[in-house]
Amino acid sequence: MKRNLSAAYVLTPDGKTIAGYYTLSAYSVRLDKIPEEIGKKLTRMPEVPATLVGRLARSTAFGGQGIGEILLIDALKRSLANSKLVASWTVIVDAKDANGDAFYKKYGFMDIPATPNRLFLPMETIARLPWT
Repeated sequence: MKRNLSAAYVLTPDGKTIAGYYTLSAYSVRLDKIPEEIGKKLTRMPEVPATLVGRLARSTAFGGQGIGEILLIDALKRSLANSKLVASWTVIVDAKDANGDAFYKKYGFMDIPATPNRLFLPMETIARLPWT
């Protein structure tokens, strides 16, 4: 954090115990890495601005309580709000494993075929979600 590489957001239900956290940072994605039918509609530039959820994790002590969903929704809301101040076309996440991949896909994230376990969700999709 002191190098200003990411911003961390921590969920503490009692002000002491960490239930989970995530980080956000500025990023860019190469258009040749995302599905061609999407990328060709954007720009002639080789990259577009993005927001990276660098890490989203919850404590095992809070399993089954929806903490992951709470953190993801908060991250998406913040990313959307920030994209109105500093341009960002999409949110990028890296799924840790198959369970993480399924978790993100449940919210509409799509694979970036060129990078295993990397997914994206365009801001225009986030803006249409019922809780944004």
